[in-house]
Amino acid sequence: MSRSRQPPLVTGISPNEGISWTKVTIRGENLGTGPTDLIGLTICGHNCLLTAEWMSASKIVCRVGQAKNDKGDIIVTTKSGGKGTSTVSFKLLKPEKIGILDQSAVWVDEMNYYDMRTDRNKGIPPLSLRPANPLGIEIEKSKFPQKDLETLFHGMSADFTSENFSAAWYLIENHSTTSFEQLKMAVSNLKKQANKKNEGSLAYVKGGLSTFFEAQDALSAIHQKLEADGTEKVEGSMTQKLENVLNRASNTADTLFQEVLGRKDKADSTRNALNVLQRFKFLFNLPLNIERNIQKGDYDVVINDYEKAKSLFGKTEVQVFKKYYAEVETRIEDLRELLLDKLLETPSTLHDQKRYIRYLSDLHADGDPSWQCIGAQHKWILQLMHSCKENYVKDLKGNTALHSPMLELDNDMRPSALAHLSQTASLKRASSFQSGRDDTWRYKAPHRVAFVEKLTKLVLSQLPNFWKLWISYVNGSLFSETAEKSGQMERSKNARQRQHDFKKMIQEVMYSLVKLIRGSLLPFSLKEGELRQYGGWEMKSELSGQWLTHVIQTVRLTYESLTALEIPNDLLQNIQDLILDLRVRCIMITLQHTAEDVKRLAEKEDWIVDNEGLTSLVFQQPKTQEEVCQLSISIMQVFICCLEQLSTKPDGDIDTTHLSVDVSSPDLFGSIHEDFSLSSEQRLLIVLSNCCYLERHTFLNIAEHFEKHNFQGIEKITQVSMASLKELDQRLFENYIELKADPIVGSLEPGIYAGYFDWKDCLTPTGVRNYLKEALVNIIAVHAEVFTISKELVPRVLSKIVEAVSEELSRLMQCVSSFSKNGALQARLEICALRDTVAVYLTPESKSSFKQALEALPQLSSGADKKLLEELLNKFKSRMHLQLTCFQASPSPMLKT
Repeated sequence: MSRSRQPPLVTGISPNEGISWTKVTIRGENLGTGPTDLIGLTICGHNCLLTAEWMSASKIVCRVGQAKNDKGDIIVTTKSGGKGTSTVSFKLLKPEKIGILDQSAVWVDEMNYYDMRTDRNKGIPPLSLRPANPLGIEIEKSKFPQKDLETLFHGMSADFTSENFSAAWYLIENHSTTSFEQLKMAVSNLKKQANKKNEGSLAYVKGGLSTFFEAQDALSAIHQKLEADGTEKVEGSMTQKLENVLNRASNTADTLFQEVLGRKDKADSTRNALNVLQRFKFLFNLPLNIERNIQKGDYDVVINDYEKAKSLFGKTEVQVFKKYYAEVETRIEDLRELLLDKLLETPSTLHDQKRYIRYLSDLHADGDPSWQCIGAQHKWILQLMHSCKENYVKDLKGNTALHSPMLELDNDMRPSALAHLSQTASLKRASSFQSGRDDTWRYKAPHRVAFVEKLTKLVLSQLPNFWKLWISYVNGSLFSETAEKSGQMERSKNARQRQHDFKKMIQEVMYSLVKLIRGSLLPFSLKEGELRQYGGWEMKSELSGQWLTHVIQTVRLTYESLTALEIPNDLLQNIQDLILDLRVRCIMITLQHTAEDVKRLAEKEDWIVDNEGLTSLVFQQPKTQEEVCQLSISIMQVFICCLEQLSTKPDGDIDTTHLSVDVSSPDLFGSIHEDFSLSSEQRLLIVLSNCCYLERHTFLNIAEHFEKHNFQGIEKITQVSMASLKELDQRLFENYIELKADPIVGSLEPGIYAGYFDWKDCLTPTGVRNYLKEALVNIIAVHAEVFTISKELVPRVLSKIVEAVSEELSRLMQCVSSFSKNGALQARLEICALRDTVAVYLTPESKSSFKQALEALPQLSSGADKKLLEELLNKFKSRMHLQLTCFQASPSPMLKT
């Protein structure tokens, strides 16, 4: 039988006081089971159910109505609990009258405000003077829906000042609950107000009756005298005298109040001027504000103010506004000139160029500043290229040495091959192996080589921004987003027309680049007129093939970077032709130098005959062989260190500064590793595979090559290199085994004893438990990972994994104090299942561990137990046949550990 609910109990209300229509939160107990269960809510005797919002059985939100009582209880009524009680009360405050100068947190109706001086209500606008309560009794708003009233009184209004006023609508809306006695009082109030209006003019006359009589007598006496004297306007007549008196009175009055009236007129004009200044102070202060903001560099503020002033006063007819607006236009014109000068300044960044172009576009500057900027940037690049050539030519003529000072590679946009070249170029003669040389030789190069390096770096630092400026000009992103569409269409049309002009600019830059390089390296390929403009070098000696190789590499890197900018191939054809000519020249110079070196071989003959009747020139010298041996060992060890670094460094830490980075698109080469990431285990496997290949092929090939050329010290090179490689291989292999074996070994013990398993008390075995299956699946995952990288590493890795697992399983079995019959059978089943599964990868160590684990178990006594064990093993192998297929492959004949 269900228990009846308790009646509602209100224990709190917040706030506990306030004026009508204050929103309150009621809290208590048993306040209803839902919105439909709440059927009544009164505060201070006023029904508040219409504004009530049921939140929960302990919370209701509502608004306080126009209650009659100043203080009262909060009563909640529900269907399930009936009428409730309240332990708290609410105090209704009367709204205070607020004057026109008082601060208020709510909106105050200005129709009737409280006048502190007369203590009565006054209406602000004269036409809106009407009583707020014409009946003079308390208004009680009805809850009758407004839509229903409008339907009932169609075409009528509840406003008593309207022509379609409906008294019935007014009474229903404002006095639906008013008693009959109150309505009778309202009738008497209306009668009193009507009598006051009718008696108003009569009472005014009664109060000033004596004054009216005196004025009437005076007017009658004046009329009689005027009739007796005559109405002619003659000298000495009464009419003339009266006119003179009135004129003197008027003049006297004007004299008395002239100063006051003058001050009033002056004050009015000053007040009007101040109002105008205050109202239009934005325009009057704008010229000075523009100057200040220009000095501070706040061009955005200036443009916004100008657009605002233009929309407000651009077409004004007021002279004072025209004058000030003309001042604004003068300063804006100065700003246009200033921004244009800044735009055409060089050097400048692409960000600044775009910013100034957008400013000029927003200011509606004449012409096309963006195209002017493109032209100025083009001239600047050409000037830089020729200045670079002039500086190197002057330095070469002023310096008798064949090498320039240290070549500064500051802020290079791409890697320089100079360091690599300095090694290969210095190997051209035996004298390059001099000891005690400082490192500054790495950064020294002939003037012409340094010039090409500097020139290409200059072009690659300036051309990308120049190209991006043009692309922005074409797609319209260079201009302000607030520009008119017609203006944007006009610019797009100009861009199409000027595409040919820009192509000529790029062509001129490429032409100058190629001609300057030809003038320094291939002057014979230039005409006489071109040689005067692009040449001027004093060539005392020909560049060697190694330095020409470096120049070719530099030009090719430049070509790749320019191609990445999506510059059309026809514009880069000159660079391709230059590369071809440089390669031909390099081959010719190299062959010439080789012939000269061959001629000088006779000078190096030592006439020492070996067993085969041969002589040697360089490498049979003991000192040279020792140096070469040490260098070879150093190269091998550095390469091994590189392998170790690759095995431990994440992708983000690998130095990629050697890549040729596209100056226009920094993310071009960054996308190489975007979709290709390796885990640390995969990285270890790859490096291990590389180590195996080095040991079996690369190092042996190197030794065979040295031996073929009768080089001494092969054993030392091979021994040291192999030792370092094996040390790295073993260290990396142990790291990988630790990463893979530890999780598998660590999961065995928790898996064995999962579910409070006890070897002393367990059921008859029904199959291999899940922990062993999970361990096998993890081993299979290792197999798959290793097999993907290198098949040869599979036996080596899995043998070690199996050793670790078998050793842990043996330890766990030996730690068990005793086994029940079922427990021993379960343990033997799982050990045999694991051993048979990985049999192909067993080593003597793992076999010994499995043997020790089985010896720790009680022997099977009955034939039934042996039969059950065999059946369960076959069942396990049959069900996991697919998973265990990978363990059926033949292992490598040699398991390296």
